[in-house]
This record gives sequence, structure tokens and C-alpha cells, in this order.
Amino acid sequence: MRDKLEKLIAAYQELEQKMVDPAVVSDPKEYARIAKEHANQAELVAKAREYLQAIDDIEAAKEMLHETSDAEEKEMLQEDISSNEAKLPDLEDEIKYLLIPADPNDDKDTIVEIRAGVGGDEAGIFAGDLFSMYERFASSRGWKVQVLSSSPSDSGGFKTIEFKVLGEKVYSVMKYESGVHRVQRVPKTESQGRIQTSTATVAVLPEADEIDITIAQEDLRVDTYCASGPGGQGVNTTYSAVRITHLPTNTVVQSQDQRSQIQNREVCMQMLRARLYEMELEKQQAEQGAERLSQIGHGNRSEKIRTYNQPQDRVTDHRIGFNSTYTSVLQNDGLASVIDALAAAERAEKLAQAV
Repeated sequence: MRDKLEKLIAAYQELEQKMVDPAVVSDPKEYARIAKEHANQAELVAKAREYLQAIDDIEAAKEMLHETSDAEEKEMLQEDISSNEAKLPDLEDEIKYLLIPADPNDDKDTIVEIRAGVGGDEAGIFAGDLFSMYERFASSRGWKVQVLSSSPSDSGGFKTIEFKVLGEKVYSVMKYESGVHRVQRVPKTESQGRIQTSTATVAVLPEADEIDITIAQEDLRVDTYCASGPGGQGVNTTYSAVRITHLPTNTVVQSQDQRSQIQNREVCMQMLRARLYEMELEKQQAEQGAERLSQIGHGNRSEKIRTYNQPQDRVTDHRIGFNSTYTSVLQNDGLASVIDALAAAERAEKLAQAV
């Protein structure tokens, strides 16, 4: 293991040298590539150095232990050996995990789609509650939320809402949210106090750029129409809303929330690229089958992943059996604890697969 870690550290040092090489500094694309690789390796190299230092300290202490006859010094050296030896198993696990190839999409921004499911008006209200939950979560991490398209529900909330989340390693965190979310509570529209079960589906798509997905213009049918709903004098008088159909896959995206037809078209293309990229990922994952490392972070849209139970003040994530409170998760900032538990479970699963 030492040889492997020393080679990793040497390669990291080469990256550091390249980052101050005038030829690299003068090439923005090459510099960005090397800087990103350097940043991605930083944690692994830090753990590798800590591990090798602990090994060296153990060997040095053992050598000194054989050379001294002082009882007090022997006791101190033995404590140092025991302390460093206790570190090694955890460091080895962390290094093994960091050596597992990362999901190439983890650094990407995301497009999130929330759709009201069963439950009528209450499902729309619940979809709105989920959107508010994600807005708070994004804000707590310093991320930016940009609404791309929405269809408000008559009683509040949304029939559908699509939004982009921009920030550092967004997809690596938000990917755990894909799937069916279920709520059990007394709706605001319920006069007799009966508990109702409603659902909403959440799809988290890594944002794809033109390099990831190439779309031929002849494969697109673009329709424009008058926007509807609140929006000022331009609503229903200009053809600013855009609907794009990708003919080979019959994938339809639409946007009317932006101020101009050009902006709505760009939003449609962002959503279309993300959906086509998701289709390609699903195809690859199906081909990998049992070889796929983990299912935790890639919930299927049809899979019930979480239940929010208001009367019992409980939220249960069914993938790992993790429980939190309805009040903290849906109404405050407790989503982080659920996602942290999912990330830990995925980490343990990947480590088990790597052994």
C-alpha cells in the first residue's frame, strides 16, 4: 500500500508543479483541467500523507523502544504506538473509499422536477412544500435556485415545477432525492379532520451541456404559443412560450416563465439535454446491471423513497430506514440530516463492494 500511496503523492506534486508552469498558466482550459484534478485529489492525498506519517511514527517509536531502558520513556513510546495503530483502520477505510472512482456527474449542477401525484389539490400543495424545502436547503449551502418552468395548482403549490440548482457539487447531494415522496396529514382543504395520503414525484437530473449531449436541429419540433397565468401585459398577447419536442424519443419540454421567447427556448434546451442525458445514463446503468455499485443515490421515479407523517411528526426514508421529524425536515432545515445518513449508507455500501 505504501508504494501506491507514494505514487499518488508524487503525481499530486507533479500537478502542483504544472499549476505554476507558465505554459499551463497561459492556457486557461488546460489550467482549469489541472486545477480541477488537483482539487479532486486533495483529500485523498491528505489522508495518504496522514497514513504514511502514522506508519513512520510507529516504526520510529518501535525502534526507540528497543534502544531505551527508561521505564517512563518506554511507556510514552508504547502509548504513541497504540495511538497511531488505532488510527490506521479508519484511515485505510477512508483511503479505500476515496480511491473508488467518483460519479462523473457529482460536480454538475442539477435540474429538479417536482410533479404532484395522487391526492388532488393536496398533492399540489405538497409539491409546493417540497419546493420550499429544497429552497431552504439550497440556501443553507450557499446554492442558487433558478425556476425554469412551473404550473401552479389552483389551491396552492404546483402541478409541476422545474428548477435549476447551481453550486458546488450539487448533484452529489441532490441525487438522493429522486423518487416518490409521500405525505400523510390532514389537508388544509379537509373540513372534517381526516388524514389523507398524497404523493409527489421528484426527478433530479444532472445538467448536461452540449459536449455531453449533441442534439440535431432536424430532430426538433419547436412550437410557440401565448403564455398563460400571471405575468403582466405580455401574457396572452405575444407568443413567448415555447414547447420543444424531440422527435426520436418523443420527449416534450416547455417553458413560459421566462421573459422572452429566446429565454424560454434556452430553458427548454437545458431541460431537454438533461432528460436525454438521463435516458443515456439509465441505459448505461441497465447494461451494468448487478455490477452497479449503489442504488441509494439514484432513486427510480416510481420508487417510494420517503414518507412525511405529520400526525406522528415523523419522516422515514425507506431506503435505509432512517427516521427524523416532520417538523424539522419539511418545515425547517432538517433535510441535511437525512441526506447525510443516505450518503453514509452509500459510502458503507461502496466500501463493502470494494473489499
